Amino acid sequence: MTEIRRYRAQDRDATFAIFVDAVHNGTGEHYTKEEQTAWMPVTETPQGWDARLADHITYVAAQGETLVGFMTMGRDGHIDLAYVAALHARKGIGGALYAQLLADARKLGLAVLDTEASHLAKGFFLRHGWEIEARQSVIRQGVAITNFRMFARL
Repeated sequence: MTEIRRYRAQDRDATFAIFVDAVHNGTGEHYTKEEQTAWMPVTETPQGWDARLADHITYVAAQGETLVGFMTMGRDGHIDLAYVAALHARKGIGGALYAQLLADARKLGLAVLDTEASHLAKGFFLRHGWEIEARQSVIRQGVAITNFRMFARL
């Protein structure tokens, strides 16, 4: 059973490990190894990672003591990070995390949510009623990586 709960400082390294795993092991059908490495060039938790998650509304998905996903949203409605470990993808974990953030967005009185979604996340957000505003390329480590500016009206 998966528990959705608020992020805690002790989740720092586990959430970063999910991020690394999701990029390197979960996006291969959409991104090349070069793009994955440019997107996620480090494997050690960077300084400031805890602050980044703590400064947002962040939820984690836990199965027992193991974290399997997390999602963050700013109080402005921007979903910054949405990742599920590759072995746990497509099992409803992202949907459960999103439902919690959506409830918080409504409590905050937000009218619109937005994100910059990867190819993989694009499908998830489209299934939840989001719209694509634009396809774009971001440059990471000198490599162009395609993503999608998306939004949802609440």
